[in-house]
Amino acid sequence: MRVAIQGVRGSFHHIVADDFFADGYELTECMTFSEMPKLLVDGKVDALVMAIENSIAASILPNYALIDKYQLNIIGEYHLGVHQNLMCLKGQKIEDIKEVYSHPMALLQCANYFENYPHIKLIEDKDTAESARRIQQKQLKGVAAIASTKAADIYELEIIAPTIQTIKNNATRFFILDRNEEVRFEEGNKASIRFTASHKAGSLGAILTAFGKNNVSLSKIQSMPIVETPWRYAFFADLIFDDYTNYEKSLDEISAQVESIKILGEYKKSKR
Repeated sequence: MRVAIQGVRGSFHHIVADDFFADGYELTECMTFSEMPKLLVDGKVDALVMAIENSIAASILPNYALIDKYQLNIIGEYHLGVHQNLMCLKGQKIEDIKEVYSHPMALLQCANYFENYPHIKLIEDKDTAESARRIQQKQLKGVAAIASTKAADIYELEIIAPTIQTIKNNATRFFILDRNEEVRFEEGNKASIRFTASHKAGSLGAILTAFGKNNVSLSKIQSMPIVETPWRYAFFADLIFDDYTNYEKSLDEISAQVESIKILGEYKKSKR
């Protein structure tokens, strides 16, 4: 199994890949989300691990757009508790640090911690783990990174301040994606769909009612503009169900209320 992640070894995407593909896989590192689907379409990888939302920062809308554009199939999800750690070359203290590099989201999540250290300059970088790797490769003193404990282990850095994120109960949800056209998975209990509601008054309300009537829980709904049609929106929804036939029935019932509908994936709900 060839798996692409955003970031390098030691990133949070790498942690998810290690756990989800526990039987072994070949890792491909990508510095941006946008380059990942192209690898899948070109047959260079078999699956992607892609962050889709954070409990603090909400949905990553550009990633929804990538899933839609490249017709990716969701085969699984993974919830990861995110713990940000301050790390540097061994033998240094917080007073020695002048600059801290990390992904913009990590810096934002840890901003409160650095209010007590005004001498430290926070600098945005492409990836949490890549910042840690560069410190080790270039033996940068006076420089620290914010990254995972896995990154500290891989790049042999010392954690001088653990779990420095402001909100301790911080988690990110990831999608596992492939290009398999067969999305039907009767053993699943969760599905993600994309639909556009019809112009009829009350159509969206009727759609939501149909899910509830069939004991299908709408765990999330996210609107996104349809670029080709100004002021029109598509909806991405996550559905949870105990009975697959109830889920199928709800889709049948909303067919009259939508202009288009696509199943993005059927899979097992992960533990939060």
